[in-house]
Amino acid sequence: MTTNPNPPARAGRREWTALCVLMLPLLLVSMDVSVLYFAIPAIGADLEPTGTQQLWIFDMYGFVLAGLLMTMGSVGDRIGRRKLLMIGAAAFGAASLAAAYASNAEMLIAARAVLGIGGATLMPSTMALVRTMFTDHGQRAKAIGIWSGVMTGGVALGSVLSGVLVEHFWWGSVFLVNLPAMVMLLVLAPVLLPESRDPAPGRFDWPSVPLSMAAVLPVIYGLKEIPSDGWNVRYVLSITVGLLFAALFVHRQRTTASPLISPTLFRVRGLAPAVVLNLVALFGMMGSAIFTTQYLQSVLGKSALEAALWGLLPSVAIGALAPVSAQLVQKGVPRAAVVTAGFVMAAGGYALLALAGPDSLWLVLTACGVLAGGVITATTQIADLMMTAAPVERAGTASSLFETGAEFGGALGMAVLGSIGTAIYRHEMPATVPAPARETLGGALAVAQQLPGRAGDALTTAAREAFTHGMQGAAIAAAGVLAGAAALAAVTLRRVRVREEETEEREKALA
Repeated sequence: MTTNPNPPARAGRREWTALCVLMLPLLLVSMDVSVLYFAIPAIGADLEPTGTQQLWIFDMYGFVLAGLLMTMGSVGDRIGRRKLLMIGAAAFGAASLAAAYASNAEMLIAARAVLGIGGATLMPSTMALVRTMFTDHGQRAKAIGIWSGVMTGGVALGSVLSGVLVEHFWWGSVFLVNLPAMVMLLVLAPVLLPESRDPAPGRFDWPSVPLSMAAVLPVIYGLKEIPSDGWNVRYVLSITVGLLFAALFVHRQRTTASPLISPTLFRVRGLAPAVVLNLVALFGMMGSAIFTTQYLQSVLGKSALEAALWGLLPSVAIGALAPVSAQLVQKGVPRAAVVTAGFVMAAGGYALLALAGPDSLWLVLTACGVLAGGVITATTQIADLMMTAAPVERAGTASSLFETGAEFGGALGMAVLGSIGTAIYRHEMPATVPAPARETLGGALAVAQQLPGRAGDALTTAAREAFTHGMQGAAIAAAGVLAGAAALAAVTLRRVRVREEETEEREKALA
């Protein structure tokens, strides 16, 4: 029998306790993507933002986060992942305090931008530290499964927490909840978390930072506006400019001596399709949330607290399937089969959502549970593949690629699917109703309250049906995208084996 003469050390109580500490910032950063779902109406009533300002209050965090993740992953590899984690925790806490007491829309948008910067320092550091703390492949797979479950569950929990807090407190409380956890992280991180960095990182490439931001924001802006407002020259130009900067960023990475994202990473088998698949998975996950939260409140007429509590049910699938995915692969089920099954399941969730009517509570909740379960099944294995395949000295960069795909995909899902739903809604609303009623469901319900008797009821019914049809159209489009991702996973991951998996298979064969 032949065995590995130097088996990796197994993690003990200290490492698993440290993992719990790492889950604090990860949970809060992922929650902040969705924490405004139920708070937006209260913010609108208090700060009176314009329509454009409201969009930026909602989107600024995710856009900045996505644009800076690659930068911060590289920074963490250079200065140390624990050090960057603590810097990010301090910035995130300070920005949360500023957001909670923002006195106008401009201040809140600025605070959300700083939250995005802080979040961008926290997310790659957490996964990179998981990679360095858990050297045993089986234990690391379990730890990454927990990481994926917390990240995806945090998105769902953010909206729930928002509903509960807005019901009992003022909207600023959705930001203040971050402070105790960040203080705890700053106290415990030096005690429990090891420091790790790339021993030979090279010079930091400053020009790549604005290039990465310039590649993300214009593309997202254009994609968000075109489906609802048409092919306006301004939006087409915005996308074109973003793609141009993306090309310049890629060229910079291929030619500079010390790139933010080393091109050699993409020579690792399976990493490039994993990045794409992760983006699509979060496209589906976040794209559904923008409809379901409005559906529970504005279509079914539930209060913020009721909607939050109902919305908690689908997250059960997340907690159940995150560890199951890792266990299936550990028992010999091909990774490609697990990822493919996850995307098929997620597409099935959208197919169920496409069948929902204006009074389909349980069908919508079931669809969300199936969708969330499919996404977590796929993303757990995608994350494990990327972090196992990447060299440990570039763990921060690899994790930033994974998370950039997730954040960009989430923002893209809300933008594209939200715009499809909006376009269908506006198409179906009668031209005779007031302009605010044709713009959004919330505007229609506000107008309906001012109309007498049957006129108000008729407008409410028409608006709710139009919104539901928009949700159905977006669900059909998303189901097609996720079905395509299932096919892509089956083809591109079919023969992918990372080094540690190959070693384990040889040892089992020789045992």
